[in-house]
Amino acid sequence: MTRVWKWNRPVTVREVLEDLQQERSIAYTTVMTVLDNLHQKGWVRREAEGRAYRYEAVSTRAAYAAALMNDAWSQSDNPAAALVAFFGMMSDEQRQALRDAVRIVQGPETGWEPPGTETAPAEAESAESPAPPGASAGSEGEKPGGNPGKNPAGMRDEKSPDATEDPTGR
Repeated sequence: MTRVWKWNRPVTVREVLEDLQQERSIAYTTVMTVLDNLHQKGWVRREAEGRAYRYEAVSTRAAYAAALMNDAWSQSDNPAAALVAFFGMMSDEQRQALRDAVRIVQGPETGWEPPGTETAPAEAESAESPAPPGASAGSEGEKPGGNPGKNPAGMRDEKSPDATEDPTGR
């Protein structure tokens, strides 16, 4: 999946093979089998092009990561405790990303902060000040004219190759 997400467009087995062969020796049939398995599992869709297929990710890396987090959280017998433990594991950069995400979803006026991420009064004031006239009210990840926080899993909004890694290593 990492290779399919990286290219951000429909790819052929040959393209993925050539990309992988820059790092290691791998057979065409191995890549073809993995892409076919991903198709059967519903992770990629494919379209015939001559005698080959072009494969395209069904959802984004971000949607995949969100689904993993949601699945893990929903399986907890104490979701609140799981979230507190998760917040405790986060780096400062991750906590900032969480604050930014909450602001996008709820708006800056809520004042909610994840545990352990309180800001000093001066920082809170500058972080929550309204955007200058003519500036976008969302973050750089928001679609123009879109509704912040209204992005169900599977929408193709983030295609960065540096986004969350696929834990399967594909």
